[in-house]
Amino acid sequence: MRIGIGYDIHRFNGRRPLKLGGITVPFGRGLAGHSDADVLLHAIADALLGAAGAPDLGELFPPGDARTRGADSRLFVRAALSRVRRLGLAVGNVDATVIADAPKLGPYKARMRRSIGRLLGLADSAVSVKAKTTEGFEPKGLGVAAQAIVLLESARGSRPEARGKGRAHPRATSHELRAARKRVR
Repeated sequence: MRIGIGYDIHRFNGRRPLKLGGITVPFGRGLAGHSDADVLLHAIADALLGAAGAPDLGELFPPGDARTRGADSRLFVRAALSRVRRLGLAVGNVDATVIADAPKLGPYKARMRRSIGRLLGLADSAVSVKAKTTEGFEPKGLGVAAQAIVLLESARGSRPEARGKGRAHPRATSHELRAARKRVR
């Protein structure tokens, strides 16, 4: 059993749709970022990578990498999940919190849970998405932050010899990117 924690924060920029948890949330401003700036999926990907003992999201997918400019953040979660599976592990559950003063996210939490569950192959009951405001503290409506914790368990039928043999290379390979893109589509 392994546990990982992830965190991400992006400021608003207004030039794109607001993506959170793999869904588009109707709002007048989107988030700035190299990819689609889905802070919730970025936090989940980092939690997966941390639990797997892998490099963090910024190391695997550097912000200046042209291959991931404007990328759907599901690609990052799929790549992280692939590393987890290569270690003979499976995701047990995800507990995530989105911190934003606006928009109000209550009406979208169930859709985010379903989206994340489908992405990770989990039942909705194994995914928790909570929404909190800053109560007047930073970032004071300037952006959105997210935290996520994941539990990894031994995968049924996993080969014990596969455990501990994850690639330690600090950047995602072109093969990993192609494979993750195919799974996102």
